[in-house]
Amino acid sequence: MAFEGLAARLQDTLTKIRGKGKVSEQDIKEMMREVRLALLEADVNFKVVKQFIANVKEKALGQEVMKSLTPGQQVIKVVNEELTALMGAEQSKIAVAQKPPTVVMMVGLQGAGKTTTTAKLANHLRKKHNRKPLLVACDVYRPAAIQQLETLGKQLNMPVFSKGTDANPVDIAKEAVAAAKAEHHDYVLIDTAGRLHVDETLMAELQDMKAAVTPDEILLVVDSMTGQDAVNVAESFNNQLDVTGAVLTKLDGDTRGGAAISIKAVTNTPIKFAGMGEKIDQLEPFHPDRMASRILGMGDVLSLIEKAQANVDEEKAKELEKKLRNMDFTFDDFLEQLDQVKSMGPLEDLLGMMPGMNKAKGMKNLKVDEKQLTRVEAIVKSMTPLEKRDPSVINGSRRKRIAKGSGTTIQDVNRLLKQFEDMKKMMKQMTAMQGGKGKKRGKGLGGLKLPF
Repeated sequence: MAFEGLAARLQDTLTKIRGKGKVSEQDIKEMMREVRLALLEADVNFKVVKQFIANVKEKALGQEVMKSLTPGQQVIKVVNEELTALMGAEQSKIAVAQKPPTVVMMVGLQGAGKTTTTAKLANHLRKKHNRKPLLVACDVYRPAAIQQLETLGKQLNMPVFSKGTDANPVDIAKEAVAAAKAEHHDYVLIDTAGRLHVDETLMAELQDMKAAVTPDEILLVVDSMTGQDAVNVAESFNNQLDVTGAVLTKLDGDTRGGAAISIKAVTNTPIKFAGMGEKIDQLEPFHPDRMASRILGMGDVLSLIEKAQANVDEEKAKELEKKLRNMDFTFDDFLEQLDQVKSMGPLEDLLGMMPGMNKAKGMKNLKVDEKQLTRVEAIVKSMTPLEKRDPSVINGSRRKRIAKGSGTTIQDVNRLLKQFEDMKKMMKQMTAMQGGKGKKRGKGLGGLKLPF
């Protein structure tokens, strides 16, 4: 995840003050020095850093904090609140026009991921809000961009309005809006042209398009890996077009995160979405409070719950619970559960959303090797239908065959079989304890440890 370096620095700094029963002005000054360095190293705009430090210092040295019973925790609360405010205070949602369709212009430099993000947003609107979007290919200067949008449209089974490379982009946008009205689409997502850098020709075309279709949203797609340049790009586009929101791409990559923290403060443009991976469903609404909590190691339980709700089939969950109660849980059920967990995203990201996991022993530098999951799957898929249903039939010769078929060792197979039995017992106990008490029933893989 993005912000790893910043998160580690800030968490280390805040840990020193967290448990202090008394905090002096000198403690605050030393902490602020560390926080300032951490933010600058993360490529946060220096003016933004200066104002942030001033705000935190003023509040942290206030009587309410200094005289409280837990001043260390109060200081961390102030840092959390200011970091949240810096990124936008609260979630900024996408516009909805009073009279459909809602017109959204997607703008940004070439290479920022604009075309893919346009398709991701269409997918998000349909899945999460039950909308009917129309994708519009207006990047006539790059045939590959038109082809890419058409390919993504087919993948999503979603219409793409295109006039090829010879038509005028402004005319394409106008005709697309008219077509959307006639065909009762409630969103029009226009993939506009990009350049390698901001130039007058590009801006003139975008301004003409804005005047022609009067968009409800102008979303700037920014590559968060470009660091401080992302803020400069945001300023340029905002000055010319009055951008209504930003979408940060590649937030799952090896980025220092300064762009995310700086954009709202410098341009007053809210971050509305964040791209968290390359897959078409990996676009998430941006929640400043949740992101601040994750940066400071406080977890992000709400996002974790939302991911689970989006990826766990409620009927299958009920069926699974019934199987657990009756001890009928099989390796086929296990594979199904494994697929659901994998669809929620990288495991280290999921663990990072759990409060306190950053302080757990061995978690700080944890990198979950996804190949481990593949090897577990290989072992299970090397079993016969009977073996998956009833692992007790797996004798020595069968274990040898399964190990050979999965490219693992007999010891690996033995460990998985033992842990599978242990997990079944534990999950049966958990469901028995929760049953009849009105508590929300758990879903997922329980406490299974990977055997490698």
